[in-house]
Amino acid sequence: MRIAILAYTFPRGMGYVGNMLPRHLARLGADVHYVTMDLPHYFQSDQRIESYTGFQGMDAMRPGSVESYDGFTLHCLGHRKVLGQMRYVGLAEKLRQIRPQVVQSLLAIGWPALDAARLRRRLGYRLFTANHTTASVFPLAQRLRSRIDVAMARNFVTRFAPGRYVSWATDKCYAATVDCADVAVRFFGVESRKVTVVPLGVDTDLFRPAATDADREQRRTVRAELGVSDDEIALIYTGQFTGAKNPLLLAQAIHRLRSAGLHVRGLFIGNGPQSDEIRGYQGCAVLGFMANKELPRFYRACDVGVWPTQESTSMLDAAACGLPIVVNDTLKAVERIEGNGLQYRLNDLDDLVRVLGRLVDSAELREKLGGTGAQRMERLFSWRDLAARRLADFEAARSAPPST
Repeated sequence: MRIAILAYTFPRGMGYVGNMLPRHLARLGADVHYVTMDLPHYFQSDQRIESYTGFQGMDAMRPGSVESYDGFTLHCLGHRKVLGQMRYVGLAEKLRQIRPQVVQSLLAIGWPALDAARLRRRLGYRLFTANHTTASVFPLAQRLRSRIDVAMARNFVTRFAPGRYVSWATDKCYAATVDCADVAVRFFGVESRKVTVVPLGVDTDLFRPAATDADREQRRTVRAELGVSDDEIALIYTGQFTGAKNPLLLAQAIHRLRSAGLHVRGLFIGNGPQSDEIRGYQGCAVLGFMANKELPRFYRACDVGVWPTQESTSMLDAAACGLPIVVNDTLKAVERIEGNGLQYRLNDLDDLVRVLGRLVDSAELREKLGGTGAQRMERLFSWRDLAARRLADFEAARSAPPST
């Protein structure tokens, strides 16, 4: 089967859906073509781009380039801004060249999805979309449902109405979580009957617990390099160091725990505005962004994964490596932590210290939660299985009558 995947950007070396889905579809024998624009990842935010300075995976590609990458074909088209949003230049011609049987847009709204819907009947492919926007990063979703104002009216014109047009042409929209599904239906115009909740996955070939002598020796080596002694509990956070993600709260909790005499250290992998403040706390080490394949050894060297505010797919990677996970109590995607994580009251430092203290004090609890997490990630969140299910959906759509 020939599949085209549409997205604004392609972040090399990362573990996002745009990297993992085409890789694993290709491993299943599909002829996969990923079509991106000549934009840097996180092009919408100067602050985020600055956070990734020096990490080449976020650089923009050159328009017109075509290359083989990780088992699939990577295409880059130019872009132009139309009505404030980025639009492919030459998408119709590119899709004519690829001749896909299925197009998977990684968005349910925006010009990529709109143009894919417009071209669907002419080029004869089946269209699938997706939504990864959670309620925690979409302010309108946090309002009372009855409230109607200028922002809601603007959303109807710019998101809901175009999104409904896309939905009419779509076989299925994949929502990463239950709140992503809610956002898709309420704000992006996706018909509820076409939404299915399918979690983002984890590459369980790469992210796995320390199970061999070599793994355990690597754990000791990495901990020694980080200055973590055998009797210390290492807490890890990976991602952006922004106010919205707020890893600084974890650094403050580590300070409180150490002041109480507990042997803990923190490892923060990433970058952002909070970097200097985090470095200022004793016992907190900071490393820059790194490629996805480099992360497993650091997860396996640590004991607990902590994401204080917004959720992250890094939670899945850490859990697959056997780490218990700590998140806040507003997390909607609770399936990520069922039996393998603990929750604290959002932005409540005292409560975060209390929850972390439970894990620091109990090796038995850490082992129980971590073991459950590794098993659940392999059974329910492996990209191998998720890609196979996606491919089965594509095959079923091809054999069904086209939607009108």
